[in-house]
Amino acid sequence: MSNKHEKVWDDCLSVIKDNVTLQGFKTWFEPIKPVKLDNNVLTIQVPSQFFYEWLEEHYIHLLKKIIRKELGDEGRLEYSIIMEGNYSDSSPYTVKIPTSNRRAIKNPAVQVPVNVGSKQIKNPFVIPGLKKINVDSNLKPNYSFENLVEGDCNRLARSAGFAVAKNPGGTAFNPLLIYGSVGLGKTHLAQAIGIEIKNRFENKTVLYVESEKFIHQFIDAVKNNNVNDFSHFYQMIDVLIIDDVQFLAGKEKTQDMFFHIFNHLHQTGKQIVLTSDKAPVEMLGMEQRLLSRFKWGLSADLQTPSLETRIAILEKKMYADGIELPKDVVEYLAYSITTNIRELEGALISLIAHSSLNRKAVTLDLAKQMIDKFVKNTAREVSIDYIQKVVCDYFDLPIELLKSKTRKREVVQARQIAMFFAKKMTKSSLANIGMHCGGKDHATVLHACRTVNNLQETDKQFRKYLDDLEKKLSIQ
Repeated sequence: MSNKHEKVWDDCLSVIKDNVTLQGFKTWFEPIKPVKLDNNVLTIQVPSQFFYEWLEEHYIHLLKKIIRKELGDEGRLEYSIIMEGNYSDSSPYTVKIPTSNRRAIKNPAVQVPVNVGSKQIKNPFVIPGLKKINVDSNLKPNYSFENLVEGDCNRLARSAGFAVAKNPGGTAFNPLLIYGSVGLGKTHLAQAIGIEIKNRFENKTVLYVESEKFIHQFIDAVKNNNVNDFSHFYQMIDVLIIDDVQFLAGKEKTQDMFFHIFNHLHQTGKQIVLTSDKAPVEMLGMEQRLLSRFKWGLSADLQTPSLETRIAILEKKMYADGIELPKDVVEYLAYSITTNIRELEGALISLIAHSSLNRKAVTLDLAKQMIDKFVKNTAREVSIDYIQKVVCDYFDLPIELLKSKTRKREVVQARQIAMFFAKKMTKSSLANIGMHCGGKDHATVLHACRTVNNLQETDKQFRKYLDDLEKKLSIQ
């Protein structure tokens, strides 16, 4: 039966759908196409090497069970991976890999001819044999708007990005420059824009490229006398996304080339999206004519996520990966790692990996041990927010009450203890500690610390409070 492979895969999908989230199913299983079934070996086609590696990393056990159920103990699964671009007009070029041979693919990026009318233009991204412009966009499927948690820290940039995705080149946000510190989600948002545009406008050519890649391609073009081809290739892109544009600083020839590409795209109504670790006014070594063009559209900054947003980010990732963790562990991670989403997610992955490899349950103690080890010492200093939470939990008080102006004795005492530990365990200024504790001034914080010191010397019960809290706050 010619379509037996399709029926087997449909049966597999019906089981998979009951075992993964709806979003996970749509993202990772709907794009898969069954290719053939031969001697109990089912071959499935996946869109990219990244896609294949994600399946192998996150769903391999589920796939093995289902294949065994559908095809018996001898059943096997092979991947057919579409490389960047098509080798022929009739069918995609694929590489087959059995599940036992992971990491077997290398995906070269070499220059090849692209036919545009009668002119041959070098395409620096795809594999030899391409017959038309069909550039791989370099977008990662999981960097979508659905997977980007919205908060006060990114609301403006996210809203502007979504507006651009709905009408690329047709809004006032052209270029859209997204800037912020490391690990705040610039790349995620930029790629989310590209993915949304691809979903909405199938005929638009979207290209995401890191600035360092752009620079190296330009250098190669100069060496090989292909500068015109390089320029023409980029001028044919409908949506150009350049990541970390600040790395063009100091490179005059590359900036000059980018200036002409930028002008052409902008004048022809194409969309430009840029990311940077700093605002245009702070970019040193960048030509003024480029900086002025960066300001034509909208510059939107990404700020440090709030506590609530950090918790939401962790919960979103856990949901997507099918992970469950105790609430106190999630809160500890969110309270302890305050500045960098990448490190926050890295801590979660490290914790899960350590738990799995050592067959230990994920507990608060394990989280405390792991964070300092795997997240570049981020958690050596606990945050004021976390100290306040621990103190409020200990005395069974709502945190809003601690930050209020009430003078109730039990609240004042808890507030003073929080100030005491904040001064002892963080590098924050007295003014900053006071601001976190209901807008108190530095003198109030000093008074609180003296009061706590006096009470622990004279009051045995109070001293026990401090000992208990210090154990809860200490990082092993």
